[in-house]
Amino acid sequence: MLPTLVPIAQSNIRLDLQPVDYLMLAVYFGVVIAIGVIARRSVKTSMDFFLSGRSMPAWITGLAFVSANLGATEILGMAANGAQIGMATMHYYLIGAVPAMVFLGLVMMPFYYASKVRSVPEFMLRRFGRPAHLVNALSFAVSNVLIAGINLYAMAIIVEAMLGWPQSVAIIVSAAFVLFYITLGGLSSAIYNEVLQFFVIIAGLVPLTVVGMHRVQGWDGLKKALAETDGVSSLHMSAWQGTGIGDVTNPIGANWLAIVLGLGFVLSFGYWTTNFTEVQRAFSAKNMSAARRTPLIGAFPKVLIPLIVVVPGLIGAAVLGNQLAAHPTGDQISYNEVIPKLMQMYLPSGVLGVAVTGLMASFMAGMAANVSSFNTVFTYDIWQRYVKQGENDAYYLKAGRVVTVVGVLIGIGTAFMAAGAGNIMTYMQTLFSFFNAPLFAVFIMGLLWKRMSPAAGLWGYLAGIVAPAVVWIAYLNNPSLFPSATAETLYGAIISFAAVVVVGWAVSLMTKPKPESELQGLVYGVGTIDYSMDHVAGDEAWYRSPALLGTLALALCVAMYLPIL
Repeated sequence: MLPTLVPIAQSNIRLDLQPVDYLMLAVYFGVVIAIGVIARRSVKTSMDFFLSGRSMPAWITGLAFVSANLGATEILGMAANGAQIGMATMHYYLIGAVPAMVFLGLVMMPFYYASKVRSVPEFMLRRFGRPAHLVNALSFAVSNVLIAGINLYAMAIIVEAMLGWPQSVAIIVSAAFVLFYITLGGLSSAIYNEVLQFFVIIAGLVPLTVVGMHRVQGWDGLKKALAETDGVSSLHMSAWQGTGIGDVTNPIGANWLAIVLGLGFVLSFGYWTTNFTEVQRAFSAKNMSAARRTPLIGAFPKVLIPLIVVVPGLIGAAVLGNQLAAHPTGDQISYNEVIPKLMQMYLPSGVLGVAVTGLMASFMAGMAANVSSFNTVFTYDIWQRYVKQGENDAYYLKAGRVVTVVGVLIGIGTAFMAAGAGNIMTYMQTLFSFFNAPLFAVFIMGLLWKRMSPAAGLWGYLAGIVAPAVVWIAYLNNPSLFPSATAETLYGAIISFAAVVVVGWAVSLMTKPKPESELQGLVYGVGTIDYSMDHVAGDEAWYRSPALLGTLALALCVAMYLPIL
């Protein structure tokens, strides 16, 4: 059961946009639509619509990779976490994202790309067979429309704040706009817009961070303000403070081991390596080298994004204090609304238009990523595989456009579910513990252990979904089980992973594995992978080395951690 719906209008946030601000928005939306119209000209086949014809260069897919994640969870969700749990939010980036992105580029992407699968569930089909594939495809479809609702709800917050529209109207209008350009140009439209949106987002959030830091008199002033502000004085400015085993006093409510295993390993690797919403961008790359470099290129901006997302959340906590609440009443505002509130407080006309455009761009990027991956999986992995086999390609192209409409309509419904969550990042983490954590466990066992059988893949996956659901239900009925909702998601993810390992191991010993001849290129050490697939001149350049890019990204993570240990 989700928390009670909290009408956004209670917060009384209204952004005073002037004609110049609306002009910026109009220009941006015009460019987005133009990109959709232009991209439509290149859509001739279903592969063009769903995977951009596997023709994209690495720098495009790399920026799209990080931009696809730069939606509601990144902007409103991480700012909410910054205001609610403090500097510990950095864990979501430095151990909760970049290491997994490096692992995807160096280890898992070669298996995906070399197998020529069109989606992550299709890889599940190749490794574990039809039953596991069907469960994976259905669970992905469900999780993706739920996450699409989060992005859509976040977009509606800004529309409501700008225009004062009722939340329901804002959600429907926002959904219609995203639907238009995705239906036109498919994944190519989404990717090109995501690259544009990346730069617009940066341009929108940098001024907010700079002005906010100036108002609190710099970093030292921010720390002092947080220590003296009612309601947030307990926030930690050290990422690892209070995470000792047996002495958990940090706002996350989890010790360092749970943070490292639950967030840094299970949740992050599950999201970044098996979530097709992200991996789809790498699937659209033009060759193996570009596919491997896609998440590695995206890792560099990912490391720096907390400076313009988490820091504004901390500023919001310092200046708003006990006005913030997970479920606001009266004059209080939700943690999810920290960014819009700071925009209202600090940004003048002109700059406000840039910031609002950046926010709108971020939510469109997240929603579009969810929709483009949903239509691919539903069309290829469910409709073509189990409902309508053997149709011509034009049929599946048309079906993909229809599925896009259906996905957006369902997303409108799930947006109202997201509106009931006090912290949308925690809500998102709960979904990840249900769907991504068990999938990663199944994949990693299947990649490393050729003895794992198809039956083990199916039953291990189902056990991994049920286990965190039981933990979550128990927590709802007895909140004292965990110090916080965030802690519940971390422990739930660990339990999910363990359930998959135990059940997968036990069932594998009792059932027959696939013959080794059917595991070529699907299991580590079985067969070989051609790392030079579709090689083009320049791929051998030293600065394009995936190993070098991965090492530099991890080193930057360590450097970012040092000041906040």
